Amino acid sequence: MIEPATITTRRLVLRPYTLDDCEVLTRVINRREIYETTLNIPHPYSLEDARSYISRSDEARKEDRDFPCAITLKETGDLIGGCGLLVNRKMDRAEMGYWLAVEHWGKGYTTEAAIALIRHGFDVLELNCIEAHHFIINPASGRVMTKAGMKYEGRLRQRAKKDGQYHDVDMYSIIRSEYEAARK
Repeated sequence: MIEPATITTRRLVLRPYTLDDCEVLTRVINRREIYETTLNIPHPYSLEDARSYISRSDEARKEDRDFPCAITLKETGDLIGGCGLLVNRKMDRAEMGYWLAVEHWGKGYTTEAAIALIRHGFDVLELNCIEAHHFIINPASGRVMTKAGMKYEGRLRQRAKKDGQYHDVDMYSIIRSEYEAARK
């Protein structure tokens, strides 16, 4: 089982979601801008969506295939986003994903969370590779990946389908040897 770890950074605490987060999660995530830049977050986002997501996240963590976290401000405890690693143990790799409340965009929180997730993925989960994708209409997400030490792998044409339309996505990754070399 992937332990329900809490990761603390300079300004953030990445922690497991609880059912007590449902109302705040619903309010914070329920923005069209978040929906448009993510693949799997519905809009509108209901209280039932939050309950279902948190329940599925707990199950996936217990089955050792997911490491979902609420992104909260260290100073106040306010939930401002979410992030996680979708783990493939057979391949020792994970896909990283994240979203952040619109009012907190541009403050470096997502990069801080991504760096912490990558560190956890290599140091605790003992992964060999962490990858991430973003819609090409969201270049800010690519900048987060680059700042977190990931390298651009390429464009995957029409890789995602959303609202009946195909979208190109850019892929980034970091492997254990690159992570370890950067720490020296």
